[in-house]
Amino acid sequence: MPERMRMSFEELGPTFVKLGQLLATRPDLVPEEYVAEFEKLHDRVQSISFETVEAVLREEFGNTLYQKFESIDKEPLGSASIAQVHRARLSTGEDVVIKVQRPGIIQTINDDLNVLYLLAELLVTYIPETRSYNPVGIVDEYFRTLELETNFVVEANNIRRFQGNFAGDENIKIPKVYLDLTTERVLVMEALPGVPLSQESSLLQAGINPEEVIRRGLKAYLKMVFHDGLFHGDLHAGNFFVLPENKIGLIDFGVVGRLNSRTQASIANMLLALSREDYERLAYEYVDLAPFTDRVNVDIFAKDLRELIAPYFGLTLKNVNLGKVLMRSSGIAARHHIHVPTDLMLFFKSIVAIEGMGRKIHKDFDFLQYSLEFAGELAKTHFGPDKLINEMSQMARESKNFLNSLPRQLNFFLRKVNSPDHAFRLHVGEIKELKRSVESSSNLLFLAVIIAALILSSSFIFVHPTENHIMGMPTMSFVGYAIAVMLGMLAFLNYIRKP
Repeated sequence: MPERMRMSFEELGPTFVKLGQLLATRPDLVPEEYVAEFEKLHDRVQSISFETVEAVLREEFGNTLYQKFESIDKEPLGSASIAQVHRARLSTGEDVVIKVQRPGIIQTINDDLNVLYLLAELLVTYIPETRSYNPVGIVDEYFRTLELETNFVVEANNIRRFQGNFAGDENIKIPKVYLDLTTERVLVMEALPGVPLSQESSLLQAGINPEEVIRRGLKAYLKMVFHDGLFHGDLHAGNFFVLPENKIGLIDFGVVGRLNSRTQASIANMLLALSREDYERLAYEYVDLAPFTDRVNVDIFAKDLRELIAPYFGLTLKNVNLGKVLMRSSGIAARHHIHVPTDLMLFFKSIVAIEGMGRKIHKDFDFLQYSLEFAGELAKTHFGPDKLINEMSQMARESKNFLNSLPRQLNFFLRKVNSPDHAFRLHVGEIKELKRSVESSSNLLFLAVIIAALILSSSFIFVHPTENHIMGMPTMSFVGYAIAVMLGMLAFLNYIRKP
């Protein structure tokens, strides 16, 4: 069945292929055998003709197209399900890359999403077993992802923010984006001079030290996660450029992850817990990040995490992929009724990609070991004087607001309680069931009293002879016994009847 599902997604087109790719990153929502199949999904799309690309550009720029661009290469650099990329040169002489959205792709995605929402609602309605996987929630998450990924103005803004974050780092190159030439369907950005890591020649360039490349790349990634709170969500080898002098270039910012300070601290604690084999601490980090639930047993959850991770502890990437282990741990969390936040899952997915690039550079690359080497720098970020002063200042402001509002809130509460019309409302779970049980018991007791009274009165009449008889007993006794029998049968039926 998983293989058939994967093949069906491939036949249904780009929207379903991307849905499968999303599901491959959510082992907390999808069974493991389906995750393994969906990981095989790739965009297999034919490139569109240059005439079609040119038509889209003319729709966006009109007759000024070749006033803005000196030339545009007819052969695409790459072609994906949503967009196609071409090299070009501006009229000012700058070399750029143009990302052009496929015509009609938005309508295709909307039509497919309508079908997906219908299927999700049918699953929830008619197959209750699927409710724990939240099909409608999966489609909602997918919709939000595609909505941002298909709007190139959003991607241009993401690039601008990453440029600002790495403005002081000469080793990291983020391409310049031309906002005046960017629309929802067209993105124009600087062409990087390096070679993507996906090409074997990237590490064979003169003066390139692979070890230094991986250290700078990982340092940049950890800065995104722990300092900026904004990280590249699709950092695979094709988006990672090796530039001269061991510098690094990053492209394709359609998918980004955003982390607040609480999640950043939890991720740091997770990595530290993994390094120390502290599975109870790892379990509590999951619980603290997820929405509250009283259905989780942390001790059993920690035990399941230990059984998953302990056999791999101390092994290098040659033997185990830490990112995939963490994604599998999120599946265990889901079985313990813990809803893993989307951005945390995107972080786990990004670790898988980082480790994939690390393997190309260093076969024994160990993400955990490399990341802990930067622990001192991360500690300065999270626990340095400036950070502590900011947190104490925020705490003081919140405490001041709380103390200012406390007398007013307390006065309001006391007035409400002392009001003659006030009544406490008590909500008890399954109160309806309790009410039904009490009513049923009262009815049975009432029938029992009547039946007993009928039997006693009929027996009293029976011992006093009368003229009218039925079946050898006084008529009134017979009638009383008959009514008692019928009421007894009614009481028995009420007793065995299921609510």
